[in-house]
Amino acid sequence: MAFRVIGFNDPIFSVLQDMFDVSDLEVEKSVNTPSTKYVRDAKAMAATPADIKDYPDSYVFVLDMPGLKSEEINVEVEDNNVLVVTGMRQREDEKKKEVKYVMMERRIGKLMRKFILPENANVDAISAVCVDGVLTITVQKLPPPEPKKPRTIQVQIG
Repeated sequence: MAFRVIGFNDPIFSVLQDMFDVSDLEVEKSVNTPSTKYVRDAKAMAATPADIKDYPDSYVFVLDMPGLKSEEINVEVEDNNVLVVTGMRQREDEKKKEVKYVMMERRIGKLMRKFILPENANVDAISAVCVDGVLTITVQKLPPPEPKKPRTIQVQIG
């Protein structure tokens, strides 16, 4: 039995497209355009650099979060295995000072990173410290599982 992959160039779709009078551009745009939330989250993740270190007893995540106070940073664990770090950088209220910007290069808005934690990460032993705009998150490792001891089964004469 042969399988057939149906694409948007397939004759079936061209008939449907003619029926609904949808242009090729509209179909391509609706299929290939990412959602606004996806674009916003992708920009937030790209703007948040991170280093991950693997120590014998822990994992350490180091993130640059310049200009944010520790109370403006949120560290969560989702689905028991995804470490999520978020924050929001906002521009000072300059309207009162009647300031005209000559140049704006510093990024404002949402900062976010998501990390999938390994199976041996202890999600109940996580600490976070922010010093001088550098956030350090330490995730302790679970102890390795005890190796299973062989079980002896007594053979009975029957």
